[in-house]
This record gives sequence, structure tokens and C-alpha cells, in this order.
Amino acid sequence: MSDRQAVEQTVHLYVEGMAFGNEAALKKAFHPKSSIIGHYQNAVEWLTRDEFIAAILAEEPAPPGTQPFMDIQNVDVEGDAASVKVTDDFAGMRFTDYLSLLKIDGRWTIVSKLYHLHL
Repeated sequence: MSDRQAVEQTVHLYVEGMAFGNEAALKKAFHPKSSIIGHYQNAVEWLTRDEFIAAILAEEPAPPGTQPFMDIQNVDVEGDAASVKVTDDFAGMRFTDYLSLLKIDGRWTIVSKLYHLHL
């Protein structure tokens, strides 16, 4: 598998983990020290991975068999660093995410998520 494919696989793991409330998938996709940052409810939201996962798990997951919306618009890989722009839906909201990934011990992991909530 190429690095680009492995990066996209991590993005799929993240989006599906979010859609279906899969804590194990989200923990696998995000580095333990990752940050999730954006504007939510008229305030800057700056979350740790575990705070983000708790917020995801507090929402109703998508029904089994649902195909989560995900549109990967850009993937840029340089050595052990990567950047991805992806648009996805969660809990009736549409987000554009800018994900920074780092290859650690041979595995791509999200170290930062900067998001825009479409209104």
C-alpha cells in the first residue's frame, strides 16, 4: 500500500468512526496528543482527542449500513508528513476538515484537525 493510500485509509477510519460512534476506530485514527480546533456554537472549540471522542459518543450514531458522506478533496504527502482536506457530515452538520497526519512507527495518525462548520 502506498503512503497516499495509507493516509486515505486513516481518513476513512476517522470518518466512519465518527459516523458510527466507534471509539476504538477514533483512538486508532488520532494520536493521543492530537488537537481538534474550530468554531462551534459561536466560540472557538479546542479539544483533546479524548474530549473530541466523548463529544462524538454523546451524539446518536448513524444507523448500521449507512454510507457516511466523505469527499476527500486534497491529499499531500511529503516523507513522513501529510495534509488532507476532507468534507464530511456528522450529526446533521457538514464540516470541512484540514487534517495533519504524521507517520509514526510506520503508521499514519492524525495529529491535528482544524475544522470549518458550514452554516
